[in-house]
Amino acid sequence: MQTAVISENVTLSLPQNDLNLLRSLAKKMGWVMRVQRKSGIEKGLEDVRKGNVFQAKNSEDLIKQILG
Repeated sequence: MQTAVISENVTLSLPQNDLNLLRSLAKKMGWVMRVQRKSGIEKGLEDVRKGNVFQAKNSEDLIKQILG
């Protein structure tokens, strides 16, 4: 007789330094773990929402802002 296994998807937010602990636990328990990373576009849009954008008058001003 086969028993059905019901699985549930769970989203966790945890510090990055605890990720190895979670990976080892998942491996021991036989869980499937996937880490979803933000794309560059998602990170950029998040910066715009937070207001972390800068404007330069021209290319020289841009280089001065970058270098310092």
